[in-house]
Amino acid sequence: MQKNPLLTVDGIALIEGNIILIKRKNPPFQGHYALPGGFVEYGETVEAAVIREFFEETGLQTRIKQLVGVYSEPGRDPRGHTVSAVFELEIIGGELQGGDDASEASTFKLGRLPKLAFDHSVIIADYLRHKQIK
Repeated sequence: MQKNPLLTVDGIALIEGNIILIKRKNPPFQGHYALPGGFVEYGETVEAAVIREFFEETGLQTRIKQLVGVYSEPGRDPRGHTVSAVFELEIIGGELQGGDDASEASTFKLGRLPKLAFDHSVIIADYLRHKQIK
C-alpha cells in the first residue's frame, strides 16, 4: 500500500499588529496555541481550504494576500506526514471567536507568543523575517 503525505493549510492574519492564534481543542497538542488551519478536503483548492478553515476556527472572513511558504518536514505532525501551504490573509469581516477544532481564538503580540503546536513557531519566524517585522 502506497503512503502519501496529507495536505493541510495554515493562515496568518494580524489585527492591529497582533497575530491571531487558536487554542487547540483536540489532540495532538490539545490546549496549545496554533495558527488557524486544517486539512484540505478532496476536490478543494488550498486557497479555498485556508479561507474555510480560518473562518471555521476564528469566525473571521478573509482573503488571501500571498503565499508564505510550504512546510513539509515529515515529522511536523505526530499523526503522520503532512504538507502545509501557509498563506498570509487579510481580514474582511466577521467577529473573532473560537469554533470547530478551536476552544478559543485570541490575538497575541508578535514578541510575546505562547508555546506553539507543530512547527508553527518556525512558520511565524519565517513570516516575520520575510516581512521584516520585529
